[in-house]
Amino acid sequence: MDTKLLKDNIEDISIAAKIINEGGLVAMPTETVYGLAADALNGKAVRKIFQAKGRPMDNPLIVHVSSPQMAIDLKLYKEFTEDAKKLADKFWPGPLTIILPKGDCIPDEVSAGLETVAVRCPSHKTARALIEKSGKPLAAPSANISGKPSPTTAEHCINDLMGKVDAILDGGECEVGVESTVVTLDTNPPRLLRPGGITLEQLESVLGEVAVDDAVLHKLAEGKKASSPGMKYKHYAPKAQVYLVRGNNFVDFVNRDIDESTAVVCFDEDEKYINGETFPIGSKTDYKSHAHKIFDVLRKIDKEEKIKKVFAPLPRTDGVSLAVYNRLIRSSAFRIFNADAYVLGLTGPTGSGKSTIAKMFAQYGFHTVDTDKIARNIMEKGSPVLAKIKETFGDDVVKDNVLDRKLLAKRAFVDENSTKKLNQITHPYIYEKALLEIEEYSHKGYDKFILDAPVLFESNGERFCNNTLVILSDLDTRVKRIISRDAITTEQAMDRINAQHSDDFYRAKADYVIENNGSLDEVKSQVESVVKAIL
Repeated sequence: MDTKLLKDNIEDISIAAKIINEGGLVAMPTETVYGLAADALNGKAVRKIFQAKGRPMDNPLIVHVSSPQMAIDLKLYKEFTEDAKKLADKFWPGPLTIILPKGDCIPDEVSAGLETVAVRCPSHKTARALIEKSGKPLAAPSANISGKPSPTTAEHCINDLMGKVDAILDGGECEVGVESTVVTLDTNPPRLLRPGGITLEQLESVLGEVAVDDAVLHKLAEGKKASSPGMKYKHYAPKAQVYLVRGNNFVDFVNRDIDESTAVVCFDEDEKYINGETFPIGSKTDYKSHAHKIFDVLRKIDKEEKIKKVFAPLPRTDGVSLAVYNRLIRSSAFRIFNADAYVLGLTGPTGSGKSTIAKMFAQYGFHTVDTDKIARNIMEKGSPVLAKIKETFGDDVVKDNVLDRKLLAKRAFVDENSTKKLNQITHPYIYEKALLEIEEYSHKGYDKFILDAPVLFESNGERFCNNTLVILSDLDTRVKRIISRDAITTEQAMDRINAQHSDDFYRAKADYVIENNGSLDEVKSQVESVVKAIL
């Protein structure tokens, strides 16, 4: 398809209006983000939007009008209610979408089969000029490939949709930077479905009580139909994996895990302290700037092929920050790390009694994150790790999406290089899951954690820890424990011990050491001493 690149003038707006009236698609500017517009009353034209974006047909669209009167005259709603009039008087034109039962003129393609329709009146002069010139209400989701960061410039639309739409109308950079607020008046009380430039507090000032839909802050419930755009599980995402970081120790946390494949979305004040590539979004308290810049920053990150991982501070959940929070948790697929948790890395050679020591820390309020257990889980059927293992160690290692553990062991542990390859695949997943477990248990009241990792130092896992603790035991004690635990011979136990590092290796790297040889009371005393030292 030959995509016309149009400018913000009367002649080009007339060309865009002609395309709309002929059933075509035009990417147009609004004050929020660029929208991909079609005649909202033409179901065939609307279907083209879904095709161009690769958007699921069960995701409803927003209808754009040039004035409240247009919505009334065309009977887009069954009834333009008093609450709708109050909101329109206060916030239209502007970044607010109102949902009510739909009128008979609304095709199912627009409402995704729902009995309601979402309508808004944009404040961007070019958008309203296009609506007026075409004489049509315009169905217009964001003008991007579905799931990617929303476009806030014409260049973003060109990158995603060139050759897929009839025209792109350049109206400059979008002012707000995130999609419109969506509120449904089809519930009692009204319900906020998607936060945006009009805040919850502003809605409450007009309507009184406004409920916040659970999907604003959390994943859309399994099997639940999206009643508003932007409610899907993963959305607004660059190619790199986004991780949100909660807490005051953001800078220290991200600096532990930065390499050349890492980007950091940050506040202006933090930029100079971060040891890697940064993408600032404004001062810590300039919440409008965060909203204005976030999609542009995610798209800049997308241009850098080397970037595989993105850290960003978890936004507040009030005012316009709620909109940024809502977009970022979907961009990250709800991956949130707690930077303020205290993490004690626990390791040591086999047979030293690490599990016993970990249980002793529980009485002091520590939750143990067991990386061995995580390692087993990430090898289960359907895990994304399996595809990488298959690619590295052979198709026959994974059959019907199930790992042949014995065959993998033969190939992965045949030499040091093969073992290193396996670790390079598994360790990033293991530590990601470990950090997510820390965040999960932080919400259950824990603020202290044991990271139990047999290869903590070898995997560079100490970078995620505040301190490290090594458990050591004498040789005879270790042999007895291994034989009892694994039902193997003395010779086999010694083979395992000889394959590991010496005690000197562990001592040199540890912040604290517990000698697990004496009586239970002696070991408990050492544990108590470590707890007093670190807390």
